[in-house]
Amino acid sequence: MGALLWLLIPLLAGLAASIWAWDTGRRNPSLPDHDTWEDLDRYQRLRSVLSTDEHTTTA
Repeated sequence: MGALLWLLIPLLAGLAASIWAWDTGRRNPSLPDHDTWEDLDRYQRLRSVLSTDEHTTTA
């Protein structure tokens, strides 16, 4: 019976993790993420700024 209790601990941990992931996730995953393109534009601007800074410091 003690071995079954050791199996119960990972089961409860997995159950708690899945409940936490469900609670913190998007409520309706079928809807598109509207911030994706804004994030991509911000990343591209940051990348271009960093690449010009590297060129100016090495020149």
